[in-house]
This record gives sequence, structure tokens and C-alpha cells, in this order.
Amino acid sequence: MKRAFRNLLALSGLLLMVASFAWMQLHHAERRVARSEARKAQTSAASKPFAVVVLDPGHGGQDSGAICGGVLEKDLTLDVARRIDRLLNSEGIATLMTRVGDTYVSLADRAAFANRVRKCIFVSIHFNEDNKPVATGVETYYAGRQITAGSFLASWLPFLWRPLSDSPNPESQNLAGFIQEALVARTRSVDRGTQARQFFVIANVTSPAVLIEGGFLTNKEDISKLASEDYRAQIAAAVADGILRYRDAASQRKSALAVTDRK
Repeated sequence: MKRAFRNLLALSGLLLMVASFAWMQLHHAERRVARSEARKAQTSAASKPFAVVVLDPGHGGQDSGAICGGVLEKDLTLDVARRIDRLLNSEGIATLMTRVGDTYVSLADRAAFANRVRKCIFVSIHFNEDNKPVATGVETYYAGRQITAGSFLASWLPFLWRPLSDSPNPESQNLAGFIQEALVARTRSVDRGTQARQFFVIANVTSPAVLIEGGFLTNKEDISKLASEDYRAQIAAAVADGILRYRDAASQRKSALAVTDRK
């Protein structure tokens, strides 16, 4: 009887050891999988050219922008920005807006807002006016000289910002090119191209930044088209298309550079 009890006890101990060993192996395997997934997520995040799109509807509040025939630029910019926001969200892209209603936000506050967002791109939406009523078309601007930041801390502490660069940010130029191309393709408007201009709101943002002029309120044909929701939807779709194409192209460049570095 005692021998049978000892045998049972030994068998129980052996089974416990086997179970413990199996649990440890399973636990280590789960930890390895978790670490692998975490590394993949970090690599994926690092490979993305941006994590957030900051949309900047121009003007707002007491600053109406251009006014023609009762149409206010500030209303058009907010409408188009909201449409872009929804389109990008549907593609899984995170967005922020410098204003979400008819409120006044200074140019300095708009730039500071963008500089507090890590790994973003900045897209400011506007509509044009001109003394010549024949002026028409769409155009996209990037800063000829853009401020740079040495670190994330610098984006919170302006006195740590570095001076304006001596040449345009190539990523801002690329972003402007993709958006302008999409705007012309979608709206069939006159292509006024991309241009370097020292607009405060893009020159003082540390990330890739562009400013869009989606048509002339002083042009009868342009303002007639802008009164249409369908046309404004096309402008929004074009901007979203340009951002997506920029993202894909920038990702491919990063991947190519990574392969070259490994070699």
C-alpha cells in the first residue's frame, strides 16, 4: 500500500513537472510573439512618413478672408476641410483641425498647434482673390524657407527652433506637387502650378507644409463652381488623393533607402 502511494506521489510530481515545463514553454512563446508583434508595430510606425494630417481651414471668426457676392472664404475653407477630414478618416488616417467651427485662430497659433503634433504634415486651405476678374485656376504653395526644429521639445519651446532653412523643404515641395496634380486632375481647373512663397503659416511649421488656393472668388466661373457641393467635394477628394499619393511615394523612398543602407 505504501509502495503504491509512493508510486502515485512520484507520478504526480512527474506530471506536475511536465505541466510546469509545458506552461513555461508556452509562456515564453507568447512573450516572443508579443515582442515580435511590438517590433513589427514599431517598424511599421517608423516607416510611415507621417502619423497625422493637420488640416488648417483658413480664416475664421472676425477674419472672413475674401468676400465676393455674399460668399465668405472662411465658410468655404471650413466646408472643404471637413470633407477632407472625413475622407482621410475613412482611409484610416488620423487628422486634427486648427479650427472646427467659425472661430478666429491667429496664424501664430495655427503654426504652434502643428508644431506640437509629432510626425505630421500640415495642409492649409484657402481660396484666392485678384484685382483682375479673369484670374482663375488652382495653385499650391510651399515655403521657400521653412523653420526647422532640433527635437520634439523644440516644438513646444519656440526659442529652441533653428533659423529658417536656406532652401525649401523637399518634402513640402513633394507634398505640394502631389496635391496640385490631383487638384488639376479632379477639378479640370487651370493649372497655376506649385510655387514657393513665405506665407507665415507654412514657413513657421517644422513639418512638411503646404497652402492650397482652390480657386478665385473674384472669378465668376470659379465662384459659380464653388457654390456647388459636388465641386467642393471634388476639391476635397483631390486633396485627399494628393496626400495619399504623397504617403505612398514617401513610404517607397524610405523602403528603398532602408534596402540601400542594409547593403
